[in-house]
Amino acid sequence: MFQDLLGIAYPWLKAAHLIAVISWMAGLFYLPRLFVHHAERARPGSEMSETFKMMEMKLYSVIMTPAMIATWVFGLSLAAIPGVIGWWFLPKFIAVIAMSGFHGWLNKRRKDFLADANTKSGRTYRYANEIPTLLMVVIVVMVIVKPF
Repeated sequence: MFQDLLGIAYPWLKAAHLIAVISWMAGLFYLPRLFVHHAERARPGSEMSETFKMMEMKLYSVIMTPAMIATWVFGLSLAAIPGVIGWWFLPKFIAVIAMSGFHGWLNKRRKDFLADANTKSGRTYRYANEIPTLLMVVIVVMVIVKPF
């Protein structure tokens, strides 16, 4: 009975996890790009700056954070199913923790912009934009190739 339930739930959990990951990654790629333009083109207190603040808040609060939470919930649910994880899981898990840390770093930067206290350059945000890409490569290789 329990095995039948797991057999039915597994593909649905996996699909929900993948949808959440894609949504989260979209935000992790886009928010630093918004920060580049906010830092380089919008004077603090200007109408453009206020527009960026609203866009950044909505992206972070309405899309990214719920997607990150869903990613964790569905991912941990999958990991709890017997036989799903192997040695490849540890580096993947570490990369997801790092991705969550990056998410938190973006929130700190968002709050800096909100307070008109950003001290980072557009170049910093361009470099930061590569972090989720590198982590994504590690995660995908661990899940698909399973080198360990």
